[in-house]
Amino acid sequence: MGKRGTRLPGFCLNRIRPHARVRSPPAQANKHDTTSATKIDQKTEDSCNVCEDKLDDVAKPGSVIGRKIMIVVDSSLEAKAAVQWALTHTVQNQDTIVLLHVMKPSNKQATDEDSSKEIAPKAYELASSFKNMCQSKRPEVQTEIAVIEGKEKGPKIVHEAKKQGVALLVLGQKKRSTTWRLLLMWAGHRVTGGVVEYCIQNAHCMAIAVRRKGKKSGGYMITTKRHKDFWLLA
Repeated sequence: MGKRGTRLPGFCLNRIRPHARVRSPPAQANKHDTTSATKIDQKTEDSCNVCEDKLDDVAKPGSVIGRKIMIVVDSSLEAKAAVQWALTHTVQNQDTIVLLHVMKPSNKQATDEDSSKEIAPKAYELASSFKNMCQSKRPEVQTEIAVIEGKEKGPKIVHEAKKQGVALLVLGQKKRSTTWRLLLMWAGHRVTGGVVEYCIQNAHCMAIAVRRKGKKSGGYMITTKRHKDFWLLA
């Protein structure tokens, strides 16, 4: 004969009793109290309906708020790699891409976008080629072009990113030589690292520098304010 185990009492929600006693309202209530309670209930219901309407307006089903992602472009291969990385790794369908190109200041002053295109046709042609690449790979994403002038690219990029309310700033980064890296380590903050390093340290939003690892190993090298040369194998 096998031993019978101890039988545990079954768990039932009905056995859980509240420790506090709830008093029932008096059987007779005056008309004035009944009218006041009805008015309060009506006001509460109306306020709840207003809150629900406001919540529906703020977050309707299917509506997603997108970000503004700024990518700095030029004629280098690093800029092309930055655009390709952004399109495949960070850009969502509801986002807006801003292709920013900083050109050298010219003697002529442009009053609007059309006149600036006439003054710097090569700059807009370059930015338009990147726009075509974005539209061919991600046609559902809105793409804009911004061409500005400035002697110091770093401060100009940071200012434009803040002006447009950018959530993410992406830049292409060149591979530094061993001598240059040793110089930076030895000099510390006395030697600036260039435009990319300036933007990473001073941008109001998150700034990411992107560099291809290589054909053999593949992937990208990512640099942010907290991480330096992080290898993203993807």
